[in-house]
Amino acid sequence: MMEGRYRYVVAALLFAAGIINYMDRAALGVAAPLLRRDLHLSPSELGLIFSTFFVGYALFNFLGGQLADRFGPRRVYSWAASGWSLFCALTGAVSGFVSLFAVRVLFGAAEGPMNATTNRAITDWFARDETARAIGIIFSGQTIGSAIAAPLVGLLALSYGWRVAFFAIGAAGLVWVLVWRRCFTDRPAENRRVAPAELEHLARGQAGRLEAHTGETLPLRHYLLRASTLSLALGMFAGNYILYIFLSWLPSYLVGALHMDIRRMAFVAAIPWLCGFVGYNAGGFISDMLYRRLRDRVLARKLATTLPLACSAAALLAVPHAHGAVQAVTLIALAVMWTTGSIQSCWASIHELVPTARIGATSGFIHLLSNISGVVGPAATGFAVQYLGGYDSAFFVSAGVAVAGVVAMALFVRRPREMPAAVPHGAGQRPV
Repeated sequence: MMEGRYRYVVAALLFAAGIINYMDRAALGVAAPLLRRDLHLSPSELGLIFSTFFVGYALFNFLGGQLADRFGPRRVYSWAASGWSLFCALTGAVSGFVSLFAVRVLFGAAEGPMNATTNRAITDWFARDETARAIGIIFSGQTIGSAIAAPLVGLLALSYGWRVAFFAIGAAGLVWVLVWRRCFTDRPAENRRVAPAELEHLARGQAGRLEAHTGETLPLRHYLLRASTLSLALGMFAGNYILYIFLSWLPSYLVGALHMDIRRMAFVAAIPWLCGFVGYNAGGFISDMLYRRLRDRVLARKLATTLPLACSAAALLAVPHAHGAVQAVTLIALAVMWTTGSIQSCWASIHELVPTARIGATSGFIHLLSNISGVVGPAATGFAVQYLGGYDSAFFVSAGVAVAGVVAMALFVRRPREMPAAVPHGAGQRPV
């Protein structure tokens, strides 16, 4: 008998959350050319505003992961999504640099728990050999949100003003919270919509997690201070550095460096994020394919993380040498696609290195360290544009950061000593 498919409903809910979250987050970058003019912001001030979001965001990555382990994803997501939706709407009411600065800090803090809480929910709702695909599909909603934001916010801003755009997209998150509260439970067994056959499938698919080998869960600091954890954080730092620069500065780059008007920019800016959607999904399928075929499951995740990030570095190095807008946008799109393909496997690697009870907090800690890139990257890009003559230096630095992430993960992400050297083929997988 076929098991139920309610976990796909959960995936759809988390996918929709990613769309709304990144639509809210990308809106400021899309509206920046208009907002900067109305609020009289310099490029360096705008760069600081972009980075300010990540101050609150990074602080609540770790805290949000701990809260998800303690209180469950249902409550934490409800709190976070309600908060970020309200602060997104309030962005439409700012009057200058100071008020925009304050709203962006609070907006970032509310969004902070999202990815760690998502990863914690995936732990209970998906089998191990489905993890990377689930992460790829769910996290690809973030790139769809970024792609939708460009034409939606751009056209709303041109037709009704940029303030109305923030009010409209903020309201969407509050609607999502109502659906989430009605449909999601922290554990599949608590949900009356989950069939017994699906519960059995998930129980088989959870076999072989780290706690099954150790028989215990060690103190949290044991997992946080491992070289593997810190190396994954650097790898995710590199990926986020690339994505956050484009999330913040791509519209301004298209307008300022490639001389596009706002209407054309609103559609061209969606292209890299649509390619990011491909990267998340294709990367997830490839990662899970390697996971099923290689006996060393940690190696499988590591290969799926490091190789696409190295390709992204190569594409970034080529952008300053592009001949025309078509080549430049193509290279940027490839960089985004390969970066998203790497990041989803980085998240999946955590499931192989950390027991279930520590996944939320460890995911949050890795996400905290990785999101320091959001504090550094957008602000540094703003100063480079204003004082160093343009965007080329920003692309070179991004490539260097990506290479550092590749090297760290290749050398230091290793199988925990408490796990066996190889997992027999078929362990923890659904029978065929």
